[in-house]
Parts: sequence; structure tokens; C-alpha cells
Amino acid sequence: MSKIFSYFPGCTLKNKARDLDRYARAAAERLGLALEEIPEWQCCGGVYPLTKDEIAVRLASIRALAQSAKDGRPLVTVCSACHNVIKQVNHDMQTDAHIIESANNYLRAEGLEYHGETRVIHYLELLRDEAGFDAIKKAVVKPLADRKIGAYYGCLLLRPSHVMAMDSAENPTIMENLIAAMGATPVVYAQRNECCGGYLTLEDKSVPAKRARAILENARSQGADTVVTACPLCLYNLKTQEEAAGVQVKYVTELLAEALGVKEAE
Repeated sequence: MSKIFSYFPGCTLKNKARDLDRYARAAAERLGLALEEIPEWQCCGGVYPLTKDEIAVRLASIRALAQSAKDGRPLVTVCSACHNVIKQVNHDMQTDAHIIESANNYLRAEGLEYHGETRVIHYLELLRDEAGFDAIKKAVVKPLADRKIGAYYGCLLLRPSHVMAMDSAENPTIMENLIAAMGATPVVYAQRNECCGGYLTLEDKSVPAKRARAILENARSQGADTVVTACPLCLYNLKTQEEAAGVQVKYVTELLAEALGVKEAE
């Protein structure tokens, strides 16, 4: 029987980033982990609000957290931006008295109350801590033995480190260990934690283009033929330079589905 987790896909995974979502679900199912999408979720906003008085923009995240708490399950996210927003908002609801009280003033009108009870985990943590990399290695039916893969974390997945607390913000290993479990050779390179330019692509594409090119060329210089990420915006920016840099860019969930033999079924 599969172990069930609440799941927040986020709006991008329902359109431009469908592959990130469907391969994540398929791989999790193969590993005995069920991702149950929470009902009537709303967009998290994509960017964590920096002021304490921005309560309304936190409510979509808080409602998702409250629903997961009601179901008595951890809340899993895949998109790096969604994970960053929801986990930081959850931290607010555990530590900031002003935000806790202000948010619950809204929630009580809906018959809800929330005080940070939910454990928020990223899909990578689900693989490491619930499935286990040793079990994943045993489940692999198509080892990626001929691939040299660089993990691209970007700036949202690991920072702020005291809140995200998934791995070291300076020297992470979680994706490299997953890559090794899939049978590929993990490639460590200097710019794997650097920002790709993010939302600057909306107003000046030259900055993300320059950053993405530098990241991919750095990965290639260390021997990588492929770079993987869990962030839809990072994938978009990096893919604009994929051909020029001579490095493939893919979602980490796609390669996992391939290694587990479920990609074709999807």
C-alpha cells in the first residue's frame, strides 16, 4: 500500500511545466509514494512577500497548509518557487505572532485556524527521506550509466538556509546523491547554486541569458552533458542557452522517470 502525502502542484505545473508534475507523480507511484493533490488550491504567488503586513497574499499558502494539517499529512511541493514560498510562509505561521494572528483573523471566518503544524517537504526530500536513495537504486530498471549530469539548485531551493533546511546552501548533495542512485555520474560545478536571473527575464532577457550561458558553460567545463533542475523558471532560462552551451537541460523528475522505467508509460 502506498504512503499518502498531500501535494501542492502549483499553477505552472498545470500548464508550462506539465512534465515536471507528471513525471514526479509517476516516479513517486513506482516508489510506493502517493501524491494526493489538495482540493481547491490557489496559486502561492510565486514570490515570498517580504513585509509582515502582506497577509492576504499569504492566504493561498496558508489554506493549503491548513488543509494538509487537517488531513494529518506532510505537504509535498516540486516547483522550487512554490516550495520556497510555502515553506517560508509556514515558518511565519510558526514564529511571527503578528502574522499568525492576522492570518487567523481571515481563516476563522472560514472555520479554519492554523499555527504552523504542517511539515513542508520538497520532492527531493521525499525521495531521500521517505523512499531512500538505496531503495531508488534498487528500483532503477534503466540505469543512466552513460550520462554525466550536473544538478542545478538555483537560488530558491536552498535559501534562506535556516528556513529551507533541506541541505547545505553552499555545498548541497541531495541531487548529486539522487543522480548517483539513478546510475549516472554526478558532476559538481561552481555555479550550481547561483541565480539564473529569474524573473528578470520578464523585463530584460539579456541578463538571464548571460547568467544561464555562464551556468551551463561552467557545468560543461566540468564534464556535464546534462543539467537537471526542479524549477520551471530556471528550466526556461537555461533552455534559451541549451544549444549554444552544448548541454541538455531537463527536469530532474524526467530523468528519474526514465531510470525507473515509467517515462514511456507517461
